[in-house]
Amino acid sequence: MRRLLPLLIVSPFAVLPAPANAAPSCAPALEGSTACLDGKLCVCGFVRGGSLTGRPDGWRWECGALRPSCGEALPPTMSVPPLPLPQLYLQLPNGTPPPRPR
Repeated sequence: MRRLLPLLIVSPFAVLPAPANAAPSCAPALEGSTACLDGKLCVCGFVRGGSLTGRPDGWRWECGALRPSCGEALPPTMSVPPLPLPQLYLQLPNGTPPPRPR
């Protein structure tokens, strides 16, 4: 009984880790919608299965390597000064306007 008493006193103050948010299920009603999963912008769609992948046909989140990230945008680390615009000079002979084409 003496060993259980400290556990009963400490247990209300024990901090448990918060459960991770589960990914929303991908369904036909959500086709084409996007969600941020693990820092990737994933899109919901129907994926064909096959013998090579070992998966059946079904609705899944596509989070491939070519998908953009959806995390917080990083601020630019280096600012680029604006480039000066080139100046164009037109030199006319004797300062007269060019002849008009006929």
